[in-house]
Amino acid sequence: MESALSLEPSSLRDSTNPPASVPPSPKAAAAKAAAAARAAEGRALVESTKAYTDEDVAQSWRHLTVVILAIAAFTSVAALAPYWPVRLAAAVVDGLLIVRLFIVYHDFMHGAILRGSRAAKLILSVYGVLVMAPPRVWKETHNYHHAHTAQIVGSHIGSFPVVTVEMWKKMRGVDRLKYRIVRHPLTILFGYVPIFMIGMCVNSLRKSVVRYWDSAVALAVNWGMTAVLIWQFGLATAFFAYILPLMVATAAGGYLFYAQHNFPDMALQPRHEWTYAKAALESSSFMPMGPVMQWFTGNIGFHHVHHLNPQIPFYRLPETMASMKELQSPGQTSLKPWDVWKCLSLKLWDPTANKMVGYP
Repeated sequence: MESALSLEPSSLRDSTNPPASVPPSPKAAAAKAAAAARAAEGRALVESTKAYTDEDVAQSWRHLTVVILAIAAFTSVAALAPYWPVRLAAAVVDGLLIVRLFIVYHDFMHGAILRGSRAAKLILSVYGVLVMAPPRVWKETHNYHHAHTAQIVGSHIGSFPVVTVEMWKKMRGVDRLKYRIVRHPLTILFGYVPIFMIGMCVNSLRKSVVRYWDSAVALAVNWGMTAVLIWQFGLATAFFAYILPLMVATAAGGYLFYAQHNFPDMALQPRHEWTYAKAALESSSFMPMGPVMQWFTGNIGFHHVHHLNPQIPFYRLPETMASMKELQSPGQTSLKPWDVWKCLSLKLWDPTANKMVGYP
């Protein structure tokens, strides 16, 4: 996902750094040493998580097979059940199952599970096309997101854009409107079109049709399947068996992704203090859930652990957090209505207050 905003004010550029020929002041030298120490500490922490990156290949295949079979079963019920309440319930569960399969796809794209498997690549590439998160653009934008978490500049690539209060004051009216639209709750709720169809597929094709050919395939497949299902089986069947599950999945996925990086306790570091590990632990949330939702969301609530080391398989994230005390005091949010409202009300970063705030 990449929004239409690309904002880099002069206050965030490196033009304020002294020329290389000017000897650094004692204060600058001390700051540089402190930054190096923080980076070294972060690298050591990441290194300590490598013990949890070992994959159980049989378990990975089991997770993939079970969720695919479950999707097939609930899609059939949504398509064929005689009563609409049953079809509706089946469609909602189907949508949540699509979220779980997305976590499997997500981990495969990170190289955390089923590494080097051609069969898994084929299955999950087809899945990526079906949910309009085609492999090429998803991998590029998501890897960028991981490498630049909690940075203001470039935050629109692979994530929801974030600007500071001062940047907001200087933005043109049209850019403010774009920013409001991208971060609006309705954009997340109906993310099927604005986030995935447009943000993921259409925007990538605007850059290069040749490079992002699988985005064109994703659009053609989704539009074609919708048309064929309506034509052959009627609007109701197309809606319950295909359109509604995708809408549920993209809305749930869009909100999870939003809340994982837009929550009350999050912190964004100034560029000179930013480190990969600090960003993972302070700008990615922990979202405790009950066992059912934790299963449907594939442990993605342990998001700070995942950002620290995306090579950890999703089914080992709880174990990793429980085993490392450095990971046990993250910023938290939840799926409770009050916490959802608080997350959605956060719009701008206020560096003075060191927290996310609403619009002025």
